[in-house]
Amino acid sequence: MVHYQQYCGVSKEELFPQGEMMEKKQKKFLTVAPFECAWPNDLRFREAGRGCVAFDAFAHNDVTVVFREQVGSQHYHYKRDNCPHYTVIIGSHRNKRLKIEVDGKTVVDAAGVGLCCSSAFQSYWISIYDGLISIGKGRYPFQNLCFQWLDSNPNCSVQYIGLSSWDRHVGYRNVNVLPATPNHLSLWKHVDFVEHDFGEDDLEQELEDGIANYESWGLGKFLENWELSDMFFIVGKEERVVPAHKLVLEVCGDFCLSSSVEEVVHLPDISYSVLHALLQYIYTGHTQILESDLCSLKSLSLQYKVMSLVRQCEEILERIMSNKQLIDSTQLVDIFYPSWLQCSKTFPYGLPIDRERLERFFSTGEYSDLDLYVGVHDIVLRSHKVILGSWSTPFTKMFTNGMRESVSSVVCLKDVPLEAFKIMLEFMYSGELNKEATEGINTLLLQLLLLADEFGVTLLHQECCKILLECLSEDSVCPILQVISSIPSCKLIEETCERIFSMHFDYCTTASIDFVMLDESSFSNILQHTDLTVTSEERVLNAILLWCLQARELYGWEVVNELMVNSTPEMLFGERLESLNEFLHLVRFPLLSPDLLNKFERSSLSQQIPTFDHLVKEALRFLEFEITDFQGSQRFQHRKSSFKELLYICDGDSNGVLYFAGTSYGKHQWVNPVLSKRVIITASSPISRCTDPKVLVSRNFQGTSVAGPQMEGGRNASWWLVDIGPDHQLMCNYYTLRQDGSRAFIRRWNLQGSLDGKSWTNLRVHENDQTICKPGQFASWPITGSNALLPFRFFRILMTGPTTDDTNPWNCCTCFLELYGYFR
Repeated sequence: MVHYQQYCGVSKEELFPQGEMMEKKQKKFLTVAPFECAWPNDLRFREAGRGCVAFDAFAHNDVTVVFREQVGSQHYHYKRDNCPHYTVIIGSHRNKRLKIEVDGKTVVDAAGVGLCCSSAFQSYWISIYDGLISIGKGRYPFQNLCFQWLDSNPNCSVQYIGLSSWDRHVGYRNVNVLPATPNHLSLWKHVDFVEHDFGEDDLEQELEDGIANYESWGLGKFLENWELSDMFFIVGKEERVVPAHKLVLEVCGDFCLSSSVEEVVHLPDISYSVLHALLQYIYTGHTQILESDLCSLKSLSLQYKVMSLVRQCEEILERIMSNKQLIDSTQLVDIFYPSWLQCSKTFPYGLPIDRERLERFFSTGEYSDLDLYVGVHDIVLRSHKVILGSWSTPFTKMFTNGMRESVSSVVCLKDVPLEAFKIMLEFMYSGELNKEATEGINTLLLQLLLLADEFGVTLLHQECCKILLECLSEDSVCPILQVISSIPSCKLIEETCERIFSMHFDYCTTASIDFVMLDESSFSNILQHTDLTVTSEERVLNAILLWCLQARELYGWEVVNELMVNSTPEMLFGERLESLNEFLHLVRFPLLSPDLLNKFERSSLSQQIPTFDHLVKEALRFLEFEITDFQGSQRFQHRKSSFKELLYICDGDSNGVLYFAGTSYGKHQWVNPVLSKRVIITASSPISRCTDPKVLVSRNFQGTSVAGPQMEGGRNASWWLVDIGPDHQLMCNYYTLRQDGSRAFIRRWNLQGSLDGKSWTNLRVHENDQTICKPGQFASWPITGSNALLPFRFFRILMTGPTTDDTNPWNCCTCFLELYGYFR
């Protein structure tokens, strides 16, 4: 008999194909037997060829993870696989090697002692991005990188993940799949993780044990429990009373129960052990029964049309008969619901529940015993206490603690957002998150996260956290931090948001004033973050002043200085004055120019804020005499990730990024950066005598330099594109173009930036711009607004309208391009 048990990892429960080789520890583990492979249905990359799997593993050796284009079989082995695949083996050769195999052939065989651990679970992550395989250790992905290998002929179609083993059992838990993007390193904070050590014997015993305990989450806690019950059985000659719940029974079979009155069902000819086995199967998805009671259990299941149990009883009886065995009245039989039949990996995973029938009862209110009055308008939502209680401990306590809600069918939730609560309720009945809530980061998703935390709906909380981590950006970190900073279970998201904010500090403190609503702890963490990236310490000072003022609009220190003339620090900063004195020490005043420091010294800020005055004078003394009492202080050191300012001086100067790349970033004499492969330039038309990428960064004038049109999305598109390299980014604040020798002058075009070369952001939009009006003419434009503070790797000049030339109106006749700004 094949046994199916629940496996609880990150998502509490995972879905597995059938297979005797998988003993799934209900509470913690998936155990994979030697030379076997598990293919959980939900372990797949969202985008083929790109993704990351994180997991914990317990093994003596050979933690083996397979990546295929299609799902493999239970008895799959990568050595016998003729289809394209990658295999990563951690702890090969008796835990001494790290191996990577491509289509069964070894491409990496590196030494690495003690990669696996047989006395504790170890955390690993493996990411694949267009053939770049990265392997690391640690609880969270994209930290503690151990090894990388790039496939010169990448397989960009792998999508499904198999968890395998070699000659000994391997235990897996906390398996999770995340997207992998080129800039994902910026999405994760290095978080300390303490391994929980267990004795080797204890762990191996736990891996091999059957199910011993039930999860507190789920319907199992209501098995034969009078709490929330609305009917009962009177069973056997002893007339034993057994409570149950109408809704649970009716979604598993056909018990013909009334939805309006308390029901009593008499079963005088059925023993308690048989009824208990049926109810245990319904409420938990598994049961035990004596072989001698199998026929009675089958008959009772057939009577109430619990057909999955009927079929399993028939299979067991048939197997006993086929083996010509006598039924053993003392032999217990384990029966498990075949959960692989379900498409949901959450509720009602592992239970013989007809999900369509459950959702129908939810929509019609049949068997409902609860009216929820939600929100300020008292919208009534009909529900079932047993379902809410199975998901949520707070709801269970509400319904069972003897208070008013315990005996009433009405619960009022005044301060709860209606739409978010409806989505949470739908999740409780379907196990799936409404698409409306998963479309990026929005108010509804944040409300849903707070509700899941408030009511203890763990799986919903995890789903919301996954979406947040996948969709984080510099535009969303402030509103998210305002919501999650008070939720301890969202610590990873909080730290990730703080890191993103710190890496895009200029943008996050300039694009919006929302950052002043952050709590003191979050803002302090950002200011002290090791990845804090700024173009000037003046921006740090401005942000601190705005935060301490709780300003309603963006402005610089000059405005604050004017406000100080007719006011006092106590009146302006109020309760945040103490924070101001602390945060000012985080500004690295010695990195500012002497002229600006002299302005500070004469300002009202210095006259009225002693801390400000002291720090300014200390910086001036340091710059003049290089003397300070705090030589080891970070205030006198450049930030690790500071940008280099490449300032526009005049048309055709030597201060731009592309010229700087031609000097190997200041190390050598200038060489055309296209020839030295420091930058890559492409055009919308193929390379030819008139379309030469190296001309665009040449120091010599070219009479003819054309990017011809191509059709994109049914429209003409002409463009020049610059890639400054995977290790570099530019916050562009100025750029220069030069017309070639023709009179085809551009009038409508955009300068755009991108991190991946696919998604583009407009940095400057030109509409009927008549600046260029002569052959060979230079022209330059500033980039203003918050987008000038976003770093990009790719830049392009994209024509959005025809030129002044009627003959070839879509030829982009540009022979020179230079970019300026803050470069790293």
